[in-house]
Amino acid sequence: MNLTGKVAFVTGAAQSQGRNHAVKLAASGADIIAIDICEQVEFVPYSMGSEDGLDETTELVEKTGARIHTARCDVRDLAGLQKVVTEGVALFGGLDIVVANASICTVQPFEDITPEVWSTTLDINLTGVWNTCSAAIPHLTARGGGSIAVTGSTGSVVGLPFYLPYVASKHALIGVVRSLALELADRNIRVNAILPTGVDTPQGHSGVLPSLLERRPDLAPIFVNSLPVERIEASDVTSALLFLVSEGARYITGISLPVDAGSTIR
Repeated sequence: MNLTGKVAFVTGAAQSQGRNHAVKLAASGADIIAIDICEQVEFVPYSMGSEDGLDETTELVEKTGARIHTARCDVRDLAGLQKVVTEGVALFGGLDIVVANASICTVQPFEDITPEVWSTTLDINLTGVWNTCSAAIPHLTARGGGSIAVTGSTGSVVGLPFYLPYVASKHALIGVVRSLALELADRNIRVNAILPTGVDTPQGHSGVLPSLLERRPDLAPIFVNSLPVERIEASDVTSALLFLVSEGARYITGISLPVDAGSTIR
């Protein structure tokens, strides 16, 4: 995918899918604007991105020959996002691609969901995506068009027990994608979602889920992929992303593309 001359904005870029997206977009020719919260949300059970991780993403992008502008920024902070994107656009001349990737995930029975877990998950996973789009859309419009790719989940289209706040946020993203795709079509801005199954990243491994499924073995098949793989790689998600933001997908908008090893057809 030739993205020479393009500029991409990637959230959650300090590790995992976000880092892989940023590096592969850069390797395809794009300059990168990248942000990450670079701190640990207290109740999140896996290691989140850090400043060192964002520095490593910077080094990997620069090795491709691309330019990168990074900042420590929380997707819940609309003004902060607007500032970072405006700075990146001033440096690189515009914005063409938005990758709304940042999210968090917890695993617990519904009885253990606290108000903080519920509200913070929706604030980051849903409002954070809207903030990302809101900060970027004026710049895509000024460019004459572009592409927004939102990271959803198989939990965007099926129920996943013990993931209730996460699933609620990811289901809502489908409505955001479809509605924005309609409203932005006259600006030549495409909006799509990618729906991965479990990915081999810190977020994709839960130490709690196996014990919960031991108590509810009837629910275990929901988490089984059809293809013989337990988890996919971040690169599998990036491959779909590169297609969706490329000229090869220039007439594709408003879709939710599963990269799910057949989990949602079971």
